[in-house]
Amino acid sequence: MSREIIEHKLALLPDLPGCYIMKNKADDIIYIGKAKKLKNRVRSYFRGEHVGKTKRLVEDIVDFETIVTGSDKEALLLEVTLIQKHQPKYNIRLKRGTSYPYLKITNEKDPQLVITSDVEKDGAYYFGPYPDVWAASETKQLIQKIYPLRKCNGHQNRACLYYHLGQCIGPCDHEVSKEEYDAQIRRIKSFLNGNVTDIKRDLREKMQEAAEDMNYERAAEFRDQVSYIERTVEKQSIISNDYTPRDFFNYYMDKGWISIQVFFVRQATLIKREATMFPIIDTPEEELMSFILQYYQDSNNQIPKEVYVPETVDTALMEETLETKVHVPKQGRKKELLDLTGKNSELALKEKFRLIEMKEQKTTGAIEELSAILDLPYIERIEAFDHSNIQGTNPVSAMVSFKDGIPDKTNYRKYKIRTVVGSNEYATTQEVIRRRYSRLLKEKRELPDLILMDGGKAQVNAAVDVLENELSLSIPVAGMVKDQKHRTAGLLFGDDLEPVVLNPRSQAFHLVQRIQEEVHRFAITFHRNVRSKNSFTSQLDDIRGVGPKTRTKVLRHFKSMKRLKEAEIEEMTELGIPEEVARRIKETLLESPSK
Repeated sequence: MSREIIEHKLALLPDLPGCYIMKNKADDIIYIGKAKKLKNRVRSYFRGEHVGKTKRLVEDIVDFETIVTGSDKEALLLEVTLIQKHQPKYNIRLKRGTSYPYLKITNEKDPQLVITSDVEKDGAYYFGPYPDVWAASETKQLIQKIYPLRKCNGHQNRACLYYHLGQCIGPCDHEVSKEEYDAQIRRIKSFLNGNVTDIKRDLREKMQEAAEDMNYERAAEFRDQVSYIERTVEKQSIISNDYTPRDFFNYYMDKGWISIQVFFVRQATLIKREATMFPIIDTPEEELMSFILQYYQDSNNQIPKEVYVPETVDTALMEETLETKVHVPKQGRKKELLDLTGKNSELALKEKFRLIEMKEQKTTGAIEELSAILDLPYIERIEAFDHSNIQGTNPVSAMVSFKDGIPDKTNYRKYKIRTVVGSNEYATTQEVIRRRYSRLLKEKRELPDLILMDGGKAQVNAAVDVLENELSLSIPVAGMVKDQKHRTAGLLFGDDLEPVVLNPRSQAFHLVQRIQEEVHRFAITFHRNVRSKNSFTSQLDDIRGVGPKTRTKVLRHFKSMKRLKEAEIEEMTELGIPEEVARRIKETLLESPSK
């Protein structure tokens, strides 16, 4: 859609609440938002300068649609419904799988107490959530001992074992009235709301009676139940003596990102915290409101009796939408807890930026530091070489590439040395430098800003000789110097190849160290593979009847000497190898020493 048509659509926008739907050139929905006044909100995307995520979004927009709603509440609900349906790339997505278990009293003739992770509108009673399944399980077991409901399947026509143990109310033994169930459920609800004084007193009396009867095992059970109540059900001095379920939401915004945290308070105890961060497009207040609504609709989190938010949030709209009390605490412990939620949000976002900064220091920061030390412009790409051979046999070279201080593995290269016999670092260096950079010139590809040789002056001079005198290139070359313990020590650089000392604590030093270790690892691994393959090949070459075609078949199929030795003759003949030759291969390899 042309800009002119978009301007026409902007001029027709209503001054009413609703949702807007942004689309890209493929007609995919890429963002869904809500607005109290569609005209003002949608126009803002196409006016002025934007940064970060908003800038990328606006660049992708080629069309938009709007849906007018009857109220702000309807707009908020519709926004979440549309986001859930279309999953636009620029909208936030809540993490799934973070729900905590609940205790549920089922809604049926003979109700049960069960553990569940799904909160449904089924008329059942839900309690929780609990910090983990263990806590929910222990609480469930305790309740079944103190205030039992139905624990069996209810259809056994006789009293079950749990009834005799006092852990089932006994619907198989007799008809349990609704009044009896209701009374038991009231006790359970009171218990889970923290009213445990009477229960603890009863348990202590039973513990004393059991001890007086010298039934010490039973007394220990009552003692453990009291201890468990004190550890899990009673208040753990986080808010007050008020056991009202509460959620606290707060945020911190910086550099186009928002960090949101939720403190989940049940039974006057902070039982969990959830956190998320994402780049924002709307105002932080609108993002927080959308997040809160999605938090309750997209997950199994039950809406508590009270929700606490910062003062910038439209509490009237949130109360109408969530159908629960939404507060902005002004003082006291609740204000402290909300501030603590905000502080955690701030710390989390600052930690994220700090980690990004540290990563940049390790990569681009190290490059800038190294560039300054060598008096070079910004060294965007570094290529490093290392040679590997054992007493001049199977000589190979390897090259690694780093871009902006990060390994660029798509540009790693391996070289089998073709023109050099024996160990000759100077000639080996000349061959690989010639092959690498003549090819880059031929293909008109990007050249490095610095070449590092894992060796001394001989390798550096050999590289410079080929670059300048054969290829007419002026690429800086430095040698990576090692100390007596074969560890990175510094560089050789400049016309006279004077040592360049690097501070062992500097990022530049650590970058050179990483490059040196990586190119050495790459070269050694390559050499080991070549040596192993050549050993395999040489043994096959000595067997009568094994020519190039047979050797290739064997190498491709078995890949290693070990697999070939373990193979049956039939497996070789299936490759088209004559049985006599296959038998000769088998006998020869079995007679040779293992390697």
